[in-house]
Amino acid sequence: MSCFPIFILLFLFPFSKSDDQLTQGKPLSPGDILISKDGVFALGFFSPANSNKSLYVGIWFYNIPESSRAIVWVANRDNPATTASPAALAISVKSDLVLSDSGGHTLWMTKNNVTADEDARASAVLLDTGNLVLRSPNGTVIWQSFDHPTDTILPGMRFLLSYKGRVMGRLVAWKGPDDPSVGDFSFGLDPDLGMQIVTWHGAKLYCRISVWNGASVSGGTYPGNSSSVVYQTIVNTGDRFYLMYSISDDSPYARIMLDYTGTMSLLTWNSYSSSWIATSERPSGGYGVYGSCGPFGYSDFTGATPTCQCLDGFEPDPMNSSRVCRRVEALKCGSKNHFLRLSGMKVPDRFLHIRNRSFDQCAAECSRNCSCTAYAYANLSSAGTLGDQTRCLVWTGELVDTWKTNNYGENLYIRLGDSPAAVHKNSNLVKILPPVVACLLLLTCIALVWKCEYRGVRRKKEIKKKLMLRYLSASSELGGKNSDFPFVSFEDIVAATDNFSDSNMLGMGGFGKVYKYNMSKNTVVSGILEDDKEVAIKRLGSGSGQGIEEFRNEVTLIAKLQHRNLVRLLSCCIHDDEKLLIYEYMPNKSLDSFLFDNTRKDVLDWLTRFKIIKGVARGLLYLHQDSRLTIIHRDLKASNILLDNEMNPKISDFGMARIFGGNQQQGNTIRVVGTYGYMSPEYVMGGAFSVKSDIYSFGVLLLEIVSGLKISSPQLIMNFPNLTTYAWRLWEGGNAMELVDSTIAGSCPIHEVLRCIHVGLLCVQHHSDARPLMSSVVFMLENEIALLPEPEQPAYFAARKQENGHTRENMDNSQNTMSITTLIGR
Repeated sequence: MSCFPIFILLFLFPFSKSDDQLTQGKPLSPGDILISKDGVFALGFFSPANSNKSLYVGIWFYNIPESSRAIVWVANRDNPATTASPAALAISVKSDLVLSDSGGHTLWMTKNNVTADEDARASAVLLDTGNLVLRSPNGTVIWQSFDHPTDTILPGMRFLLSYKGRVMGRLVAWKGPDDPSVGDFSFGLDPDLGMQIVTWHGAKLYCRISVWNGASVSGGTYPGNSSSVVYQTIVNTGDRFYLMYSISDDSPYARIMLDYTGTMSLLTWNSYSSSWIATSERPSGGYGVYGSCGPFGYSDFTGATPTCQCLDGFEPDPMNSSRVCRRVEALKCGSKNHFLRLSGMKVPDRFLHIRNRSFDQCAAECSRNCSCTAYAYANLSSAGTLGDQTRCLVWTGELVDTWKTNNYGENLYIRLGDSPAAVHKNSNLVKILPPVVACLLLLTCIALVWKCEYRGVRRKKEIKKKLMLRYLSASSELGGKNSDFPFVSFEDIVAATDNFSDSNMLGMGGFGKVYKYNMSKNTVVSGILEDDKEVAIKRLGSGSGQGIEEFRNEVTLIAKLQHRNLVRLLSCCIHDDEKLLIYEYMPNKSLDSFLFDNTRKDVLDWLTRFKIIKGVARGLLYLHQDSRLTIIHRDLKASNILLDNEMNPKISDFGMARIFGGNQQQGNTIRVVGTYGYMSPEYVMGGAFSVKSDIYSFGVLLLEIVSGLKISSPQLIMNFPNLTTYAWRLWEGGNAMELVDSTIAGSCPIHEVLRCIHVGLLCVQHHSDARPLMSSVVFMLENEIALLPEPEQPAYFAARKQENGHTRENMDNSQNTMSITTLIGR
């Protein structure tokens, strides 16, 4: 890890001003500071540790220890004031911010194009975002520091990359750890290619940070806190492209900084150690510097420490001592070659951008050109790109400056010969195979000795465990990796539930009954309840084919997932025909028990509802993107959202969930399962499901939470067929606030509610491609400044089928289910 400078701020005089505003006639002098409303940032004069005679005006984090305070913006970085000639920051009669010394010399000033009236009295305010905003009396923004960054991007700042095709903004690093003047390193959009963000050392390319692939929103998590997320966003407003970073509500302070060594770092504040922690940095440890791993090599950032590796099909060149990789098998023009997909890659430099190509056309462009060594394709439609909606990149010659990453990577297809030797790096395989085989043999021997030693003592338990594993082995997702998952005996569960007494029953679901652990019996279930004093025990219905599938899914899926917004599976049990699951106990049960109960829904004030909306969104984001597996829930609804004692939401019931592997984007089934009203039109009509199916369900759930109405509620007025239709008509007519539940209508922030309705309508659009990804949904919900596209008309598939005379529907009035041919309602 590179060193990060610690700035010691030497304030010259006792603080005498702590307002958040600067007004005309009241200048800011050394010793005065502006403090933002909630005390997050401060603006004032400072001196670097090595120069107590130079004075700069800057913005820094205020409510953290002074020794760790980070300067995030400097006004007069190349023209400091001196203590010998005291300076002042004031607002001029022309509504400019002006820094001048006692002799009247201007050291720094804003350059506005606004013609101000003599009587107009502009003011400047320091916001809790770290933005210094100069405003006219009517509130118009005249100038803001976010439009003129120095070396730091703060969450919420729009860093202008280009305007009408012209490269605009650049971050410029400090000259040294204690010298704010313009340094040698800068950061911005590559003017030659216009599709990649880079760092320069002077005029020389130093590090390529990322290449735009249409994934306009990307997310990552902070170490040790799975609920804290940072999002990188490319915002397209037509003629402007912005780079933005934002953080979730409960995240620590964060900043993106280009330091004087040329390292671009994501720094987060750790309150326990009272220090800034670099959670991501490029380049890192010498890796990631442009071309550092040589031609056909790549910087691997997926491990604990970065390393240089050769691309598949290449090996280190023994004739060259530097980092050079050579092909295992040379390419021959006219011979049969094939392309190998490498996932999670930052694509190489020196690419040719071919416009208006589909994926197959992009692959064909490379295949028919003997000199083409690789290609990469991206669909830009979800990022709001105007004009060409595709991005086809091809390479000829060497592949230089490639990375492999855990986040933001894409698929790179490289050209190899057709023999098996071309696919693998044989030299590496020969080196690692013997010790791996030896270790496996040793572990096998140890396991056999252990089994013989303890066979008599553990025989009964092993038999039960083998039965469980044999039953679960039909699931390809298990892969033999759940052998350490805790199983409990049926006898212990019987004792804990008082023989499944009705007095301990919490409720009934589609696949069985749920019981609460009976604490009065003082029963401990085989090491499961020592830490969890209260649990919920789900007893699947005997002989239910659907229950068996649900049991397999829950054990093989939920056991692998860890997130604060997913219900936690503690253990399971199988005994004859009995199949049981043990979860953490949710004292407030499910969301629908509050939302659709007129006697209890007043508990759900707007703050609680908004917290539930964002929590469910983060849980889905984890399932779709941030977990090791891509998981489609397929049955997201209010009754499957459980609430803990603080009303935090947890997604439950993974019986219908499916795993997507590798590059899979969509699945199909002839057995459509789910809940009527929550299922997307492409799923109901064609059995196609993807992450966009869950996003449709989330949109319905969001509209339910805002309105307090069920998707197919009989309470809907004006004879609309469902809630989405009703919400769309109100939105289209400019009356969206009429959708809001009457219990919160008078106390909720209008802008937040309208944003939620807007996001909900984006999620229930008829075409799946038009729906945003979950990362975009979370970003839009948590950032008021995010620009939202206009929603299209939602799906009316239920009404259309009735109008077209389809008679395959079979409603059962005794249950809240629906069946359409092979549609299985829940």
